[in-house]
Amino acid sequence: MIAAGVLILTVAALVVAALGVIRIVKGPTSADRVLALDLFLTAAVALAVAAALGTGRTVFLDVAIGLALLGFVGTIGWARLIDRAALKRQQADDDARARQGSRQEARR
Repeated sequence: MIAAGVLILTVAALVVAALGVIRIVKGPTSADRVLALDLFLTAAVALAVAAALGTGRTVFLDVAIGLALLGFVGTIGWARLIDRAALKRQQADDDARARQGSRQEARR
């Protein structure tokens, strides 16, 4: 019974990982790629849990916990980086509009 569950979990995790890789390559935005990396890491956690269930060794659960923590911190870091980049782009656009508006007023 456990072997069937481990097999189903492994297949599901591999399918999710494959979909994550496709989204990493195809993702139109950085946020899509970050979410795909997080999905890929979630699949790795599921595979570590499947390995723990299949072998009966608890060291794989420690690996799963470590991967989950790493994924959480990494996702937060990437989200902050993307947010800062978007804010800089918005400020640059606002500055460009302000300069363009002042040039048009100077011509009048």
